[in-house]
Amino acid sequence: MARRIGLVLFGVVLLSAPMTASAASPWADGATYSEQAVGKLKYGLKNVLLGWTSLFREPVQASQNGENVLVGIGRGVWNAAGQTVGGALHAVTFPIPQIDVPLPEGGTDVLG
Repeated sequence: MARRIGLVLFGVVLLSAPMTASAASPWADGATYSEQAVGKLKYGLKNVLLGWTSLFREPVQASQNGENVLVGIGRGVWNAAGQTVGGALHAVTFPIPQIDVPLPEGGTDVLG
């Protein structure tokens, strides 16, 4: 049962990724295979380790922009989950730079 749920979730991510794609990930412009692979691994690890910061950044930004804080909280939960899971996918698939999973808001922007 758990395997089926995992396969369904993986399929949903793969099917929804092209619909949400806006721009290539920052590591994709590397000139060589090794630059792209290492860049993808760094990008994935950064999002796995720091994706959770959206839980705090989004509500604060919503408050500063005069938006409803509850909308910011919802956006923060969505972005944190998407960036963390997407970062894990990037970290696992770093040897294959052709696979690019778009992350919410282009990934975490903590640390530049």
